[in-house]
Amino acid sequence: MKVLFVCSGNAHRSPLAEALLQKLKPNWKADSAGLHVAIPVSEEVREYLKKESAEQYLKNTPENLESKQLKEYDLIVAMEQRHKTAVLIQCPECKDKIVVWSIEDPYFLHGENVKKVYDKINAKVANLAELER
Repeated sequence: MKVLFVCSGNAHRSPLAEALLQKLKPNWKADSAGLHVAIPVSEEVREYLKKESAEQYLKNTPENLESKQLKEYDLIVAMEQRHKTAVLIQCPECKDKIVVWSIEDPYFLHGENVKKVYDKINAKVANLAELER
């Protein structure tokens, strides 16, 4: 099973989901990408993953969606509808393997509000990991 998580900058949501899934399903291939990579992976993501004992699965550098071979993935998880739209522009034939999680961008949030977003991602990744494919 090969899963790609897509968000805006590959700095918060998608690298967090990638690391969490890789920890839970080491036999799956988890990956992530952003539409507009401009900043490093968030320090808040590193701290959250440290508490989840998953820091070692975190990527070092954000990656652009354009660098991915989208047809190779079995499932593409878009954090917002606009991320799904971007995937479809690049790979119209990927339509049936995209799901949208509707996770808000924590970039402008602080403290407990960021943790709530990360916890929501954690729960969704745990549900995904329970799928047998």
